[in-house]
Amino acid sequence: MNQPLWNSEKASDPVELGVIGWCLVLLRGLPLAILVFGGLIVLLALRLLERPLFGVRRPVTPFITQFVCRNAFRILGMGFRTSGTLMQERGAVVANHTSWLDIFALNARKRVYFVSKAEVAKWPGIGWLARATGTVFIERDRKKAKEQTAMFETRLKAGHKLLFFPEGTSTDGLRVLPFKTTLFAAFFSDELREFMYVQPVSVIFHAPAGQPERFYGWWGDMEFGPHLVKTLGARKQGTVELIYHAPAKVSDFESRKALAAHCEEAVRHAHALAQLEK
Repeated sequence: MNQPLWNSEKASDPVELGVIGWCLVLLRGLPLAILVFGGLIVLLALRLLERPLFGVRRPVTPFITQFVCRNAFRILGMGFRTSGTLMQERGAVVANHTSWLDIFALNARKRVYFVSKAEVAKWPGIGWLARATGTVFIERDRKKAKEQTAMFETRLKAGHKLLFFPEGTSTDGLRVLPFKTTLFAAFFSDELREFMYVQPVSVIFHAPAGQPERFYGWWGDMEFGPHLVKTLGARKQGTVELIYHAPAKVSDFESRKALAAHCEEAVRHAHALAQLEK
């Protein structure tokens, strides 16, 4: 992960769980592992039939992913709430990025396919899950721009909702970083522009009572393991909130910068209001 410019303090502090905390790690961690990897086995088995019958389309397996993600929050004891209307048009979803928990939250509400940097495919555990659930992996190479645009077109025309994190990194959850406009350029290709919509989503984490507001943030040099243990071992859990904004039609914008700015403003405004209400 890239080190954000705003982060001048230490990214992670030692976590003292105590006996109760470690008991919660076991009580939550074991069922969560069974849910995630059991779901993965079922998904892969169904995909063996789904792939030859439907090709790139996935009419069945996304429901497995959604079931797993919804129940992950029940196991963790985290609150989960959403507002706004899900986009029916073909297109992409863009959201701010706080933590690996974003992936569970966004999958729990809507059947989406994440767009991620190619390196993630090689990560143990997370990479396997990402590949199995249909993540689109891209490389930061201009020579492959046309190839990747063609891949987006194929997936979008198959009805897939592709999900991007335009900030380019995760944060402490207290802010929204400027949206990078590079990926928005693909939406303006002749093949995509006329039919494509983009729906902005604000992802807001409310920390457990008595914990810092950045409790769920995962950024900088934080490692996944300690962050997972901290989350599992929390005596009280907080809530994740998703706010779905009105979809924007790509052809209504003159450039990728204008579209990115519109989406960023929608996400940032709702995120800021939520921070004021805390």
